[in-house]
Amino acid sequence: MDNKLTSYEKVQLARSADRPGIMDYIRSLFNHFMEMHGDRLYRDDPAIVGGIAMFHEIPVTIIGHRKGKNTKENIRCNFGMASPEGYRKARRLMEQAEKFDRPVITFIDTPGAYPGIEAESNGQSNAIAENLAYMSRIKVPTIAIITGEGSSGGALAIAVSDRVWMLENAVYSILSPEGYASILWKDAKKAPEASDLMKLTAQELKEFGLIDGILPEGKKLMPAMDQMLQKELNELVKRKKNSLVAARYQKFRKIDGLYQ
Repeated sequence: MDNKLTSYEKVQLARSADRPGIMDYIRSLFNHFMEMHGDRLYRDDPAIVGGIAMFHEIPVTIIGHRKGKNTKENIRCNFGMASPEGYRKARRLMEQAEKFDRPVITFIDTPGAYPGIEAESNGQSNAIAENLAYMSRIKVPTIAIITGEGSSGGALAIAVSDRVWMLENAVYSILSPEGYASILWKDAKKAPEASDLMKLTAQELKEFGLIDGILPEGKKLMPAMDQMLQKELNELVKRKKNSLVAARYQKFRKIDGLYQ
């Protein structure tokens, strides 16, 4: 892992269009993926991909952000900034996973939830809050992987999981460094300084105990992710449902104590 990069250089790497996207992970790691669409209320949000697949003979539910690979896809997927319809779709898939006792695996890569007027009027905050509450008590194993950007409630809405992993050059934070710098110094150009203060790299978050592990990038990524998912699922599926929920609660509850 390259720890010589600055925090902001890692932010830039996390945003690179050359990084694998959710469909790359699905094609490389899972079989028989069946995508599902719509929130059953309004529309289908392409910024959130979700469906059912097989992972080493284990049926799983997959949910994740999609940014797109070119300008046309970027625009269609709103650069990975999901609307409330996307988070309601994610919630619908999680409810289905719980009903049929399928583990949930999420892939997070978003600059944040879409902040537009239409999204707010359609219940953006409520959709995210409901996801947070539901994931905290879902009675199936959950694994979240931050693959690029993991910013704000738009990331956390599908990341309240039993295990949280990050790619070595991914970042995970309460908002973007530009947003942080704009609030703190009224100057988005100070994003590099903000990145250092925010402690948003995988290495820093692992040191603080906020994530469970770090995955190498490049040619080692897919084999390492496959091995990690096998190991974590084999351990989590053996737990009793109430034990899963209790341990997840304690995992996130203790975060507050880290900052006392």
